Amino acid sequence: DERSTYIKKPPYFDHMADPNQPLADFHGMRVLALLGDSVTTDHISPAGSIPKDGPAGRYLMAQGVEPKDFNSFGARRGNHEVMVRGTLANIRLRNQLAPGTEGGWTLHLPDGEQMFIYDASMKYQEEGVPLLILAGKEYGSGSSRDWAAKGVALLGVRAVVAESFERIHRTNLVGMGVLPLQFRAGENAAGLGLTGRETFHIEGVAAALNGGGRKATVRAVAEDGSEKQFTVDVRVDTPQEVEYYRNGGILPYVLRQLAAGG
Repeated sequence: DERSTYIKKPPYFDHMADPNQPLADFHGMRVLALLGDSVTTDHISPAGSIPKDGPAGRYLMAQGVEPKDFNSFGARRGNHEVMVRGTLANIRLRNQLAPGTEGGWTLHLPDGEQMFIYDASMKYQEEGVPLLILAGKEYGSGSSRDWAAKGVALLGVRAVVAESFERIHRTNLVGMGVLPLQFRAGENAAGLGLTGRETFHIEGVAAALNGGGRKATVRAVAEDGSEKQFTVDVRVDTPQEVEYYRNGGILPYVLRQLAAGG
């Protein structure tokens, strides 16, 4: 039912990657969120009540749903339009790109306008800008939440660069076509002097996943034109995960397997 605010057809198969095309590097990326250590899936994934003054609440009211009928994110997990608007919107999330704020705030760059993470994501996607997340240790820790990976993928996040990943969440990111990259031992965003306002380029992805040692190069170009370059480990850890990633995630991979078998 097109009018349903509980269940909608998600866009996971709308723009399926061609697994026969060479994997591409990323250029002109912007940081959607600069996060610290121990960011849990509960920080990332939509949960709890739906605030009426946030993107999800505004969406529901635009569909004619009154705040008393919002229900919870859990009840509306079949509607990706609600869930993506609640991703990275936890009231305890601290995005260092928007200092002094708590919740789902960020800066749209290069203009520096502060806005909801969802609104910035939509603006970046209109501009054709791929996004990344910078994080510290144990990114994605806590309970396994599938929407922690689905949500960031729908926000246009193409890569997460972290000091370390929780095991299951790293797998879930690959399953949604998001590239997990890990700083080398002893390195992190602060130590490299990254502010999150840089423009990022990730190079060597295809070689890394075609037996090239699982290493890639990240170039961060600051607003003044100065450049920092560092190496990251490409955490697509198994040949099967490479196939998932080459297909744009596990859902397109499985669909293709079903179609081939039919």
